[in-house]
Amino acid sequence: MDEGNFTYHGSRNLKIRSHDDATWILTSAFIIFTMQSGFGLLESGSVSAKNEVNIMVKNAVDVICGGLTYWMFGYGFSFGDDEPYTNPFCGWGKFFVKASEEELGWVYSKFFFQASFATTATTIVSGAMAERTKLESYIVFSMLNTFVYCFPAHWIWGPKGWLQEMGVIDIAGAGPVHMVGGLSGLVATMVLKPRHNRYKKKKMPQMGSPTNALLGMFMLWWGWLGFNCGSTFGISGLKWKLAARSAVSTISASTAGGVVGLLSSYIVKKRTFDVAYLINGVLGSLVGITATCAMVHPWEGLVIGLIGGSVTITGVALLDRFHIDDPVGCVGTHALGGAWSMLAAGLFARRDTFAKELHLDAVQNGLLNGGGFYQLGVQTLAVVTLTVWTLFTSFFFLKIIDLVMGLRVPLEEEILGADIVEHGI
Repeated sequence: MDEGNFTYHGSRNLKIRSHDDATWILTSAFIIFTMQSGFGLLESGSVSAKNEVNIMVKNAVDVICGGLTYWMFGYGFSFGDDEPYTNPFCGWGKFFVKASEEELGWVYSKFFFQASFATTATTIVSGAMAERTKLESYIVFSMLNTFVYCFPAHWIWGPKGWLQEMGVIDIAGAGPVHMVGGLSGLVATMVLKPRHNRYKKKKMPQMGSPTNALLGMFMLWWGWLGFNCGSTFGISGLKWKLAARSAVSTISASTAGGVVGLLSSYIVKKRTFDVAYLINGVLGSLVGITATCAMVHPWEGLVIGLIGGSVTITGVALLDRFHIDDPVGCVGTHALGGAWSMLAAGLFARRDTFAKELHLDAVQNGLLNGGGFYQLGVQTLAVVTLTVWTLFTSFFFLKIIDLVMGLRVPLEEEILGADIVEHGI
């Protein structure tokens, strides 16, 4: 179907209006791509030195293998619009993405932007699987994880997506990217079980390189601006104002999350400033503002970020107490933070004149802005649906991989370290 003659609801299905829009989308995608480096530095800095290279290789695998499968079928299942096959559950068409000379500008701009989101969702999982996963098994999972991601992406952003038709709000991927990635990580860490001797020692394992972890946080912070601001899907018309609002709400939220991280560490760690607390506070707040970044005022962003950072820090501590071994804190940050982000949209979102610019026609004001319970109900439904879908599909794929080729490295290799075993370093 000619997308230029078909109108969908939601910013990700708008036809690109101008060269400026395409330039904005591509530039934002380039910025988002640098988040792979951020995740790599954060994760490699958080694990022991004997596994640093392995973590970086897994992040490269996410782009290589995840990007390939997204081009083959992930984009088609998310944003395909061939009639009569496209339906509320999945898209159909645009497999093995290609475009004619006339339409290649907007087709390829949109595809590259969406591919940067899809590979990010897979990268999130690698942190939860760190230090005990076979690389060849992870390669297979990174390809299969495209299936886990692409259907929720269709429900929320795609043509005829059933949650989109109900008016769900998710501007920049709190659900399909962060919740799906974080929940997949939760399943993975439970299937893998904790690292050797992880809970026989009373103290938390030391970071291999706190400096690298902090540098990774800064790169993710930078990438998040492209993530959120680029999700206006252009700067023509009034969209540049939405992009500016997204930038300010994102920064506002992250400063609040940083304050939470510093204060909670100062209190819990007895007057010391723990690097992990700071990182989790900032990243949790960034996830928290993702769903509604273009639809809230700065002070609302502060509140959302404050709660997002608190949810993440508390969640990471609770998961650790239950011996769920998540080396980088991806479950607390992305799964719990993503769920809060979706719910926050049901509380704080504003359906002002700018919402029309994104064709969010079915969206209502959040509960705290006089919109009643409808929007909060839709957001809650999305959270429940994505949770059930991700837990089931991730478990299915991971168990198949575990049965066929084994998921966890042998104990002696885990003790020796993946860098020397799998990379000869």
